Amino acid sequence: MAGFRALAQQVRDPLRAPSQRRRALRKCLERFAPYGHRATWHHLCARAGFPPDDREPDPGLLVAALEELEEARDVWLAYESTVAARRRREKRDGIRQPTALDEWHRLTWGGRSLLPCDDPTRAPTQRLAEVLRQVIASFEAYGTGDHEPPAPRGQNARGPRASPGAFAAV
Repeated sequence: MAGFRALAQQVRDPLRAPSQRRRALRKCLERFAPYGHRATWHHLCARAGFPPDDREPDPGLLVAALEELEEARDVWLAYESTVAARRRREKRDGIRQPTALDEWHRLTWGGRSLLPCDDPTRAPTQRLAEVLRQVIASFEAYGTGDHEPPAPRGQNARGPRASPGAFAAV
């Protein structure tokens, strides 16, 4: 089974047919899909400018969608790295019990369904990386205290549901 980077390389491969490149991009979503598979696919298609059901989209548009996904994945991997470093420090200092902030991270480990969207056509319209930065900032701003981390308007912290502009006021 190919990893995200190998699949990204397939999306960029000019020797592959557009349908193969499209399939590789869809498979990237099996590794990282912040809104869930369908909603992230719809979001990437809308932002890149091709319909979700287009079987042979312009390869340049596929690469544009991939670049947005890679940017968001980089944001998420950096966040996971800081969480891992913080937990190592806490464990070294004798703090063995995860905090409320860690509960959200545990539930979203790997970057899949960070902000699940019930309706794929209603995902936030901002770039994926910007939405992730806002979500991560809102959770980090709350710190590691005893309080529940903040969630998008009207949602719970265990499973936020994304909606257009959900993090506009963060």
